[in-house]
Amino acid sequence: MVLIYDKEKCTGCMLCPKVCNFGAITKDGNKVRFDFDKCVLCGSCQEVCPVNAIKIERKAVDKDKIAQYKDVWVVCETAEGRVRSVAYELVTKARVLADNLREKVVAVLIGSDTSSYAESLIQQGADKVLVVDDKAFADYTTDAYTIAVTSLIAPRKPAIVLFGATGNGRDLAPRVAARLGLGLTADCTGLEIDDKRQLVQIRPAFGGNIMAEILCPYTRPQMSTVRPNVFKPRERDVSRKGTIEKVEVKINPVQIRTRVVNRVKELAEGMKPIDTADVIVCSGRGIKDPANLTLPTELAKLLDAAVGGSRPVVDAGWLPPSQQVGQSGRTVCPKLYFALGISGAIQHRIGMSSSDVIVAVNKDPEAPIFEIADFGIVGDLFEVVPAVIEELKNLQSER
Repeated sequence: MVLIYDKEKCTGCMLCPKVCNFGAITKDGNKVRFDFDKCVLCGSCQEVCPVNAIKIERKAVDKDKIAQYKDVWVVCETAEGRVRSVAYELVTKARVLADNLREKVVAVLIGSDTSSYAESLIQQGADKVLVVDDKAFADYTTDAYTIAVTSLIAPRKPAIVLFGATGNGRDLAPRVAARLGLGLTADCTGLEIDDKRQLVQIRPAFGGNIMAEILCPYTRPQMSTVRPNVFKPRERDVSRKGTIEKVEVKINPVQIRTRVVNRVKELAEGMKPIDTADVIVCSGRGIKDPANLTLPTELAKLLDAAVGGSRPVVDAGWLPPSQQVGQSGRTVCPKLYFALGISGAIQHRIGMSSSDVIVAVNKDPEAPIFEIADFGIVGDLFEVVPAVIEELKNLQSER
């Protein structure tokens, strides 16, 4: 990688020194001067230059230099002043990957007034937490968070960086990858280390018909977004000790092109969110008619469960998109999952296969859903589900 500075194009606007977090750019008359001993090639100056006088050429990492990149990082997303659960899931998985590499887990915690959560990330498995705590990060903006993450990655050279495949994670990760000229695998459902110490990133491909194993052998760090609820967080070890390092990242207002004006939380009326539900009753094409959803809804009420649907049910408009389970919907990991009239195509299984207990009801004994079901009932759901509801009512009345 090399930085090219065209002094003739430079207009002396002095924006680049203001956005450099490493003090690598200073004024030189009516132009600027670069201190390449301090420059980490994070790309902030290139991003802000209005006349394209600065250009960073990025090339594949030399094989001999790949060994300089160490540790597994997790960018921990915050929401409403709290760390999202996917961060703990990824720290748990990062611990496994780092142990295989004999390296460390580093959690990156960016936000405002969220530093108090650093200790919980150490208890979850992190060896070190990098805390960027500033009011500039109170609301998520692509520009501010990209600057923060790239400013941390560029000088410290992690081998692997993981993001949650949430709305913000899917926005941030590709922006960081583009800024640093890196590869990125999106929506991973599996992560492993191969015998060459490379990250094997597993995700569905070709409409979910195959599980692709993707490598990034020529760029570092290797970056992935991972769907929530794919990995289960382990129990926290309150005796674990780690390092908490507060890092200052300065943000110039000229770098932020957007601001949050208002927040609107969309909830389906009367619907329990499937993301956090312990029990989910999910219906597929076998439900036949929207009027028949009263059956799974009644079952869900008895179990204090969320009502979900496969893609055909949501595409038909019978349930809102927030309740869709599967590759193009939500990935869920409840303690109990009912699959009613769902054949079990790979696209659906990707979104629910990590459930603790799966109960499937289907007329077709060859339905793929039975391959992963803990309990399978071959029969008409319109006969089976009413019987289950009746039995539950009897049990509840006895109690």
